[in-house]
Amino acid sequence: MKSSISKRLIAEAIGTFALVFCGTGAIVINEFTGGTVTHPGIAFTFGLIVMGMIYAFGDISGAHINPAVTIGFAYAKKFPWKEVPLYAVAQCAGALAASGLLLYLFPDNELLGATLPQIEVLKVFILEVLLSFFLMVVIINVSTGAKEIGVIAGIAIGGIVLLEAMFAGPITGASMNPARSLSPALVSGNLQHLWLYLTAPIIGCILAVMSCKLVKDEHCCDDDC
Repeated sequence: MKSSISKRLIAEAIGTFALVFCGTGAIVINEFTGGTVTHPGIAFTFGLIVMGMIYAFGDISGAHINPAVTIGFAYAKKFPWKEVPLYAVAQCAGALAASGLLLYLFPDNELLGATLPQIEVLKVFILEVLLSFFLMVVIINVSTGAKEIGVIAGIAIGGIVLLEAMFAGPITGASMNPARSLSPALVSGNLQHLWLYLTAPIIGCILAVMSCKLVKDEHCCDDDC
């Protein structure tokens, strides 16, 4: 039975809250404790919380917890466009609540886990497009319709998030998620280059859906909502 829109939106808000609180919280706590979490620890935190939220909410809302993924599913005709703004608002609300709580807990932290380029902006933009492309390629191929559900989906999607955070995090922040970058940027006031992290994931996810048609049946992305 399909969950009501209100329940799905609440699930997306809670899921994105958990992602941002745990993921960026790991960054903040790593800085607060002088590096005890470590970079691999941060990458594992992001991957594991994504996996956990897929298991928790995949069968309710699809566990997108990412506006770019929601747009990707809509572009693939697996999710109704009319619900995209509602999902995006719920995801961003959950993310903002997480960053707000982290600000209360760690008021002296300047970035709150905000994503900032460590090399030339154009190169970071290209990297974020590619990271989001790889993420959506995995998601679109292991999901059931617009829902990230099942043991395989949780492990595969959490694993690719962990992998990309591990190798690209020190350079780009490995956001792949507009809500994840928007919330700490707004709450901490570090808005420089935010456009990059809002647009690159969406472009990468759309390109991933387009690539699906190249390697799978020509009707792979024609499921009616």
